[in-house]
Amino acid sequence: MPGFSFAKGNAQKLATIPLYALGAAASLVVRRSNRRWAFGSGAGLGEGSLALFLHAAAADPSLTLVWLCRNDVDLAAASALGIPAVRRDSFRGLLATLRSGVVVVTHGFGDVNRYGSRGSFLVQLWHGVPLKLVQLDSPATLAVSVPVVGRQVRALLRRFYRRAYRAISFMPASSELVADRLRSAFNLPADRVVATGDPRDDVLCSDSASDRAGRARDLLREGVDSLAPRVLLYAPTWRDGERDPAVPVAEDWPEIDAWLRAADATLVLRPHPLGLGGYAAFARSSDRVQLLTADRRPDITPILPAVDLLITDYSSIAFDYSLTGGPILFLAPDEDAYVLSRGLYEPYREFSDGRAVRNWRTILAQLVRYDADPVWASTVREHSVALRDRHFAHRDGRNTERVYAEILRRLNA
Repeated sequence: MPGFSFAKGNAQKLATIPLYALGAAASLVVRRSNRRWAFGSGAGLGEGSLALFLHAAAADPSLTLVWLCRNDVDLAAASALGIPAVRRDSFRGLLATLRSGVVVVTHGFGDVNRYGSRGSFLVQLWHGVPLKLVQLDSPATLAVSVPVVGRQVRALLRRFYRRAYRAISFMPASSELVADRLRSAFNLPADRVVATGDPRDDVLCSDSASDRAGRARDLLREGVDSLAPRVLLYAPTWRDGERDPAVPVAEDWPEIDAWLRAADATLVLRPHPLGLGGYAAFARSSDRVQLLTADRRPDITPILPAVDLLITDYSSIAFDYSLTGGPILFLAPDEDAYVLSRGLYEPYREFSDGRAVRNWRTILAQLVRYDADPVWASTVREHSVALRDRHFAHRDGRNTERVYAEILRRLNA
């Protein structure tokens, strides 16, 4: 849904309130079973939902598990993995959600059939460590497109969201620091948000570093046309329907191409799945620049071990990538406006180590310095380790196992 914004999403929610009521009524009639679990993810087949699905299927083959698919692409991906699946917005999708005692999501209730989750044991895995304020902590969450009655509508939306979030039964977090942010964002009591570790991170911690890198590079090759020995990834965050101001301008393309050729590197561009940006023309400017969109690789996390250096802005991908120990550079041309409009859980200077720059020419200068100055390069890598150590309590590849065990414990209790 490129161009999606909170204002558009909120308008749709308000228009469908009667359907939520009908779904709630249906949940009183259709019997749920804790032996049935429904899974979904706003990013498609992947994220923590897929890790938990595969673990649950292996741990207890008697469970009836189903994936709720957004579209035919998801259905094909599920079929390739032998995963039972139905269309999320179909009647079968509604019935599958209503019958499931356990419902697992990573973004919102719309990851499954949004009208059928009431009354389930709802597991909200979320999709990364939040840097920018999210959900009830963020003013953007309550954005509306009708300013005349905006105050009243925002108050209604706040009540709607707070009531909806009370349905969350269990929410894993990567650390106690992150758990505090999620408790605040979702207005949840402390005992529902637990620092078990996040299932989506296991792919970055399991097996040896060389094995992880090999698998990741194979996955990356499936999504791009060519790949040099060295891989850089540029992955900006979503800007609530606004265009990405960091798209390289045409004047920068020759310099970026020249550096990539000199370094024998590929720059992989990963626009946010909901973002807006003119990356296609930039990618066509050089065979050293590859565009990796969400339709070619829905879940970006498994390819991170193949990345030698990350360039990002305010995206939580920086936290994910820190688990690899790789270097991170920060490109934030709209830092002042973005921080003012969204707000952050920690100062941006702390997050970026004070190294954020505003244009691609300065990023190129930093890349040159990284290769030429081993002391500065060490400082850059040390910051990634510091990000990792602050935000991840578990790095043993067993987060999914702990989450599964906690779900069973709570169901039995």
